[in-house]
Amino acid sequence: MSSFHGKYYYSLDPKGRIVIPAPLREVILSTYNNSKLYITNADFDKCLHVYPVEELAKLQDKVRSLPKSDEAVKYFLRRVIASATECELDKQGRILVPYELRVDAGIASDIVMVGLLDKIELWDKSAWDAVTNPEKVDAKAFSAALAGYGL
Repeated sequence: MSSFHGKYYYSLDPKGRIVIPAPLREVILSTYNNSKLYITNADFDKCLHVYPVEELAKLQDKVRSLPKSDEAVKYFLRRVIASATECELDKQGRILVPYELRVDAGIASDIVMVGLLDKIELWDKSAWDAVTNPEKVDAKAFSAALAGYGL
C-alpha cells in the first residue's frame, strides 16, 4: 500500500484552493480509489490534516471506542472530528480549503504541504519553519525518545 510522503510548497489561489501535488494525488486515486477527502483541524498543532475517506473512518472508529466523558476525548471530538469538512479533488487536482479552517490554522497564502503516511498536513509556511527548525528542539531528548522507538 502506498503512503503519503514528501514536502511541497504552494500558494492558495484567491478562492482558497490549493493544488494537491501529483505524487500525493496519485496515492489518493490509486490507493484509495477515490477523489473525496476530508480536511480537519489538527489536535494541537496549528495546521490542517487532509484525510482520504477511509483514513478518517479508521480514526473515527478508534474515537468511537473511547469514553466520551474523558476530557481529552471531548477535546479531540470538538477540535478534530467536529471540524471535518468534506472536499473533493476538482479536474485540475485542487481542493478548496474552507475559510474557517484556514483561519483556525493561521494559513494565509504560502503553504507547506507534507505527506505523513496516512494523511497530508497543510501548514502556513512561517508556522512550518518554526516547528521544524532543528535549533528550536531539544535534540538530545528527541534523539533518545526516537531511539526508544527504534528510529
